[in-house]
Amino acid sequence: MHIVILSRKPDLYSTKRLVEAGKKLGHEVSIIDHTKCNLIMEKAKPAIRVGSEYIKDVDIIIPRIGASVTVYGAAVIRQFDLMGVPSTLTSTALIRSRDKLRSLQILSKSGVGIPKSVFARHPKADDVKTMIAEAGGTPVILKLLEGTHGTGVIKADSVSSAKSAVEAFSGIKKDIIVQEFIEEAKGKDIRAFVVDGEVVGAMERSGQGDEFRSNLHKGGIARPIDLTIKEKAVAVEAANLHGLTVAGVDMLISARGPLIIEVNSSPGLQGIERATGVDIAGKIIEASVKKINKKIKDKEKSKGKKKKKKKVDNNE
Repeated sequence: MHIVILSRKPDLYSTKRLVEAGKKLGHEVSIIDHTKCNLIMEKAKPAIRVGSEYIKDVDIIIPRIGASVTVYGAAVIRQFDLMGVPSTLTSTALIRSRDKLRSLQILSKSGVGIPKSVFARHPKADDVKTMIAEAGGTPVILKLLEGTHGTGVIKADSVSSAKSAVEAFSGIKKDIIVQEFIEEAKGKDIRAFVVDGEVVGAMERSGQGDEFRSNLHKGGIARPIDLTIKEKAVAVEAANLHGLTVAGVDMLISARGPLIIEVNSSPGLQGIERATGVDIAGKIIEASVKKINKKIKDKEKSKGKKKKKKKVDNNE
């Protein structure tokens, strides 16, 4: 089967591991930079061109879309869909997971545990005190809607420091979420890696020293961890609610149970594979092949029904 990885950087660990795992399982694997795709839209003839070459004979795509090119990446995924090529990540799921506010609303509506969160568009300093009270009081976490990898995340220990941060963000017209600080998490969080409705690996990440952010990009350290049945169920539910086949679900363990803080649609493989020793890339390739086989079976089943209907019509 021909598997295409959508990635801007072929030298990234995650991209290289997916190529390696795909070839190891006997598949043809290519890398396409989605930002260099030209999308041709025509009645019944959608196409994609990269340079002078038109993309053909692709069985499935595995998108690795960076946050800065989410909208265009989603458009490329949709174009492949129009061409009849399945994907491990739909455009809808990508957009849904990248919008922090929408993601929290989806989780909240479905009854999944999340930290208390308050959103306001360009809030004024006068509103901050009320927002903090609604989030459970200081300390609180302030998050930029478009932040990634722990950037744009601030811990405010007092109302005055929160006001200063809000004024700074508002001055550059940035939207923020004020979120409850989970004291009992003690600077640790859990990344559960979900593939095709199953947690295939999990790690606990800890911030160093007084750093409250546990992101590995920020110097955090990771160790493998066995999740409880409830924690696994919550991680799978969060991925399913976003429509994600592959997801990195981040959660905090609180006194009231696991609380989801983010659902990542293009989770990195380096940290989780090194922490757990699990071949996550291989799991993703296996899920991709399973999706292709299901498509083939569904197509054959549909053809069978049409033939049967035609035979009945002829008999009549």
